[in-house]
Amino acid sequence: MENSKTIDVLNDLLHITNDRIKGFERVEGKVWESYSDLKGEYDKMISQSKIMKNEIINLITERGGNADENTTSLAGNLHRTWIDIKNSLPVTNNDQETLENVIFGEKHAIEAYDNALKSGDLCSESSEVIANQLKQLRVSYNQFSNIERYKSKED
Repeated sequence: MENSKTIDVLNDLLHITNDRIKGFERVEGKVWESYSDLKGEYDKMISQSKIMKNEIINLITERGGNADENTTSLAGNLHRTWIDIKNSLPVTNNDQETLENVIFGEKHAIEAYDNALKSGDLCSESSEVIANQLKQLRVSYNQFSNIERYKSKED
């Protein structure tokens, strides 16, 4: 197992985690007027993301690598730009679209984590940490994947 491959994969996951944090920061407070039941889970996702970020940074530095602490991915940047453009247009259910974008981002993160674990490029300690983080991502994805259920509670 090459240490440099582990560091590269971990930095890629760090970019994904930074994408999550940046994306979460863009969800406006008005969304929670329509989806108040999700607010606590959303706050939990933000806290988890910051913990995940620190865990990945620690794994990278323990292996002698340099963590790209504040770097995001090109795909994440493009996605956030697209969301900004869509949000600037008059849309009838902007709040639901915003949460659908959270779900899209979580799905992308899950795929990236799955690929990282399947790559065989992670050392055993890194694999264990990343597998635990993947479980957290799946839980948050499941929380947000049925938006209409939460909306119907509000009606």
